[in-house]
Formats: sequence, structure tokens, C-alpha cells
Amino acid sequence: MTKALLLKAALLGAGIAGPATIAAAQMGWMPGSEIAGQTIQVQTNGVMNSIYFGADGTATITTPGGTTVPGTWSAANNQLCLNANGGQECWPYAQPFQSGQQMALTSSCAQMTTFMPGALNPPPAPPMPPPAAGGERG
Repeated sequence: MTKALLLKAALLGAGIAGPATIAAAQMGWMPGSEIAGQTIQVQTNGVMNSIYFGADGTATITTPGGTTVPGTWSAANNQLCLNANGGQECWPYAQPFQSGQQMALTSSCAQMTTFMPGALNPPPAPPMPPPAAGGERG
């Protein structure tokens, strides 16, 4: 998957960079990488929807009644944004979601939203150190 697709996929709102953001960057976290290709339960105003965050930046919102709404998502600039039905809503997104840990965020539309992720993509493996340079005889 290209960086452009991953960036297009991540859509949460604006946050302030802080220790969590720095730690995540040091671990090699790319916003949206943990949710790309995953479904997250999202509750707003007492209504629980399921949102599938496609790895290609598409999104599918499924309502409690089974109605599906197509959309797109992206993650960049400390925001996770979701576009559907001609509107956009963004949430602060300065650190990765954690499997099984709820995260309550206030959207750009002033709505309190609780994200309840189940299984997520694993974090990237740390980079391998470069091979040691051979000696004069090695």
C-alpha cells in the first residue's frame, strides 16, 4: 500500500501534537495504518454505527437498521475525516487507536463520538539495523 493511499484512508479530526504524537512518530506509526481495512463501532448521540475503513480510502457506514452509506476517509494533519452524504466530519487523531480501548473524541461538528475498535492492524515492526560493514578482510 502506498503512503498516498494510507494518508487518504485516515480521517480523524485535528489534535495538538504532544508526547503521544511524538512517541507514535518514533515508533513509525502512520496515521490510519491501524484502521485501514478494519471495521470500528462508532457511537454518536446514542446511535451505534459500524464504519468500515477501506485500505483504499473508501468507507462504508452501516446503521443499526442495516442501511449502508458509502463514503471516503482520510487521516492527515492530526485529523481523521469521514466524508459521506455530501458532508465532512473530522476528529482529533494524534495517536493510534488501540484494540479494545474506547476513545471519546469531539468532532468538528461539536459532536461527542466514541470509537470502539475491535481488532486492528498490528503496529509496524521496528526498522532493521543496517548490516555491519565488513572489515578489511571480511
